Amino acid sequence: MTQSPAFFTAFSRGLRGRCPHCGEGRLFRSYLKVQSDCPGCGVDLTRYPADDGPAYFTILLVGHLVIVPILFIPYVWQGPPVITVPLVLTPLALVTLGLLPIVKGAFIGHMAYLRLTSDQAERHTADQA
Repeated sequence: MTQSPAFFTAFSRGLRGRCPHCGEGRLFRSYLKVQSDCPGCGVDLTRYPADDGPAYFTILLVGHLVIVPILFIPYVWQGPPVITVPLVLTPLALVTLGLLPIVKGAFIGHMAYLRLTSDQAERHTADQA
């Protein structure tokens, strides 16, 4: 197994959508689908089980950094719902979908730093049951 990169190195590489180990290869082959192997260093990237963590943190970030400030705008409360709902939900959905790959990359980078692989996660889940 390759040596774990430093925390900020792995985290920032993941934020940029790059392999947390070498920083050269792309982390995703499509929107959220992780490459099977890094084209740069050959590390198996599928061993880091992101599961629901990135979605949870994305919702947390969007909820606190976007939704809360929107609620302070008087038009959101006083405007007609037929106009307000599409005007609020469309940008909100775009921000959420744009942020999700970034958060997933950072999450995978953090898992690479911790050396937490899918085998260890399955063992931990089985031990807790």
